[in-house]
Amino acid sequence: MKKVLVCKENDPLETRVALIPDDVKKLTGLGFELTVVSGAGLKSGFSDDMYKAAGAKVVAKEEDAASSSEIVVRILKPASASGLAKDSLHISYLDPFNEKELLNGFAKAGVKAVSLEMIPRTTLAQKMDVQSSQTSLAGYVAVLNAAAHLPKILPMMVTPAGTINPARVFIIGVGVAGLQAIATAKRLGARVDAFDTRPVVEEQVKSLGASFVKIDLGEMGQTAQGYAKELTPEQIAKQKEAQAKVCEKANIVITTAKVFGRKAPRLIEKNVLDRMQPGSIVVDMACSTGGNVEGSKLFENVVTENGVTIMSGDLLERQVPYDASKMFSGNITAFLTHAGFYNKEAKEFNVNMEDDIMKGCLLTQGGQIIHERFKA
Repeated sequence: MKKVLVCKENDPLETRVALIPDDVKKLTGLGFELTVVSGAGLKSGFSDDMYKAAGAKVVAKEEDAASSSEIVVRILKPASASGLAKDSLHISYLDPFNEKELLNGFAKAGVKAVSLEMIPRTTLAQKMDVQSSQTSLAGYVAVLNAAAHLPKILPMMVTPAGTINPARVFIIGVGVAGLQAIATAKRLGARVDAFDTRPVVEEQVKSLGASFVKIDLGEMGQTAQGYAKELTPEQIAKQKEAQAKVCEKANIVITTAKVFGRKAPRLIEKNVLDRMQPGSIVVDMACSTGGNVEGSKLFENVVTENGVTIMSGDLLERQVPYDASKMFSGNITAFLTHAGFYNKEAKEFNVNMEDDIMKGCLLTQGGQIIHERFKA
């Protein structure tokens, strides 16, 4: 397998592209044959001419090359498997827990479907982890967006007219997005507090210069893939009240808590928003999966009766598409050139089910759903 098609995203709100010209050039040098749909990289800052110069063929539309491509890469899940060649490999986000019909469609079409969300969170697979690369950028943008809407500055300033105290930022959830949000807020001069249900991240929080908020919730921990374990209703209630006291003093609150494959936990309710200072900003980075904040809306800002602004924090990496595409492209390139899949001598990519990474993310093959978590 060496014929690769880079699709143009169909969602008008999507600004990223799955492979950038630099990586197209690299893959071409390794024996891959690249085809790119015209306009795929324009919103990210990459023209058709740049792809041609990198060694790719440019086609007018996806249908012109889909049926002859062995590997198809894109960012967002497609509407269906229509037009894809039998035994071809499709690589993208698939939202597998909520897209049973799409998975069945891939299986019926005989297409091998890789779900980027399912790439194992292991050291070896880290360079392929699109979840981490994209949410890191989202954490950065979340702070900038909040700072731009906050009616005060973030750093402390001592001036002849008086001293301005630093803004207080509270980050709930210290995963990849949370860590980047902490680092960004600190660089901008804010006073930062952070909380996570995994006590193991306290050292990371402190290493970035922030304070870790300790809440005794009893037994806590993380899954084998590094995600926070789901809390009991009693633990959630205790966490909410302790967080509320920190939220009251905060100028910016950023929530990043998601449970993979499930509805996001509700962490901040109306009664907490009512206790916050007018002009405060809350960024909910889990809007698309139900929201951490009561009243948050996907891609909309909501202002409460007491003047607190709730900002949508989903897919913020789209606001920095040049770098987001560069990182996403690096992840895809790492996947295609992984030693377990790519044969240097033959200059061929193979779907190797003996490799743990492929086992973790390949959902369909041979006309059926093969991944244990989605067979049923």
